[in-house]
Amino acid sequence: MSRFRALWQASLNATKKALTWNIEDMIPPTERYIFNFNSKEELKKWHLYSDSEYGGLSSASLEIADAENGATGIFSGNLSLDVTEGTKWNISRGGFCGMRSKKFDGFIDLDPFDTIAIKLKGDGRCYISTIYTENWVNSPGQEEDNSWQAFVFVPKDNWYITKIPLAQYLPTWRGNVIDAQLEMNPSRVVGMSLSVNAEGGVPGAKSGPGDFRVDLDWIKALRSQ
Repeated sequence: MSRFRALWQASLNATKKALTWNIEDMIPPTERYIFNFNSKEELKKWHLYSDSEYGGLSSASLEIADAENGATGIFSGNLSLDVTEGTKWNISRGGFCGMRSKKFDGFIDLDPFDTIAIKLKGDGRCYISTIYTENWVNSPGQEEDNSWQAFVFVPKDNWYITKIPLAQYLPTWRGNVIDAQLEMNPSRVVGMSLSVNAEGGVPGAKSGPGDFRVDLDWIKALRSQ
């Protein structure tokens, strides 16, 4: 093989390799881990909240537990409808707890995906999955993130992977659904949360005051199509 032909062949092979890499790189992955709950370091990405911030008596904790298949997170606590007597907050009853991720360093782009999947083990209660996106629905003067919520119900005492299409997340404002035709911007996700209320939820789910517990393995974004 002549020197010119050898150089031409090497250049052709390099071009084919580059084209192959570019094509593969353009195809988005079918799934993406957003959160794992397998270490104490991972739990530092979350903070807890409850009605106790407003005079309620509910409480919550987030811990790591060792299991046969590895460590998992446990979000648990107690829901109470009672409120502290003489509280300065204008609430008549309590009954909610939640865990919210700290804001991402920038944004998470979930535009290539269409579903949120959560591997968890429930207690028969209904939980609420929330996605927070950059504020573009409300007025610019409001600093709160936009929130999009969907119910999560799983059978008691069994590990289960619940899959929630992004299209099922409804826009909400402080827990109330916004009655308007709005569309989430999944390319500007700034955080997520999982919460539980003593009242409400889907028919057939456990409700009322008392203990709650959900074991968590991971949260992923999926592309089903």
